[in-house]
Amino acid sequence: MPGLVFYISAHGFGHASRDIEVINAYGARHPSTRIVVRTGAPRWLFDLTLTVPHEFVSAETDTGIVQRDSLTHDIAETMRRAAAFYATFDERVEREARWLESLRRGGPSRSADLLIVGDIPPLAFAAAARAGVPAFALGNFTWDWIYEDYDETERLAPGVIDTVARAYAHAHGAWRLPMHGGFQSIRRVEDVPFVARFSRRDPEETRRAFGLPLDRSVVLSSFGGYGLRGLSPAQIDCLDEYVVVVTETSTGTARSPEPPVVMLQERAIYGSGFRYEDLVRAADVVITKPGFGIISECLANDTALVYTSRGRFREYPVLVREMPAFLRCAFIEQADLFAGRWRAALDKALAQSKPAGPRRIDGADHVARRIEAALS
Repeated sequence: MPGLVFYISAHGFGHASRDIEVINAYGARHPSTRIVVRTGAPRWLFDLTLTVPHEFVSAETDTGIVQRDSLTHDIAETMRRAAAFYATFDERVEREARWLESLRRGGPSRSADLLIVGDIPPLAFAAAARAGVPAFALGNFTWDWIYEDYDETERLAPGVIDTVARAYAHAHGAWRLPMHGGFQSIRRVEDVPFVARFSRRDPEETRRAFGLPLDRSVVLSSFGGYGLRGLSPAQIDCLDEYVVVVTETSTGTARSPEPPVVMLQERAIYGSGFRYEDLVRAADVVITKPGFGIISECLANDTALVYTSRGRFREYPVLVREMPAFLRCAFIEQADLFAGRWRAALDKALAQSKPAGPRRIDGADHVARRIEAALS
């Protein structure tokens, strides 16, 4: 029985959400493949959204960026954690290699043929090379590219960039997503379309299910697992025209606000048979920080996007520069975001014409076919 191991960064939910789409696309066509997820991301996200048999193995696969909240990074602590992680990298690689070898040798469910997909922890590629297992990278950036943008890296984590780059060099190839940066250490790079979560529910069905009006514009506040503490929904200036949907993580509180602000529990959304992308499609506009995951979901579901700045992160200017080619979008200053001065940015995004350029969102099927070829 062939085996497929996904090493997934726990940095935000974007890496996990796109890999879930790839796993579902591949697993639906190859139900006999043993699929193992290796990540520090929360298990509930996979339990609620993976639709094919899989094994979940929790592990620290990388350290990413330390975030105080959705909009604030702690770069000094980021580099201290990276330094500690990569100081013991050889030992980590050895343990991972033995674990990969055990998947091939041990027990009745052993996998004679094994393939690694990493999004995009360096550990995956170094361990795969030591175990003699082919590994492919999937993502829109690499961590050496991110870390080399910080002056603090060489001061607080000397040698980490070189260690990360050497690990990436073991990859057999990379499937590079749009709006990308990095990948210089990987020899063979293939550009692939957006991997995106696409809703198959009619927006009116979703609105009715969650008590959202059909005759008003809906704004979805989307700030990921870190939330957006300090936002007071009652102060938003456009509640006469817009209905605002928040989740318990969007505001950092479980207390329900007053209408026309609607509070939804994210697990309750999935528990009722819906998915987050259904809300994205049902909304007219999402207000968020820019990240690959939410940009791709707005693209796939034809939803406008209002974004704010997100701290020192090298991916940010790439996303800001390139996303107008794919979707309607507008910027809002953080001061205006927290003060509730939303109307001008929302109106600006919704007044735009849809971009006329190519909008391919079939990346999950594309990568699934590449996995098929690699395992054949």
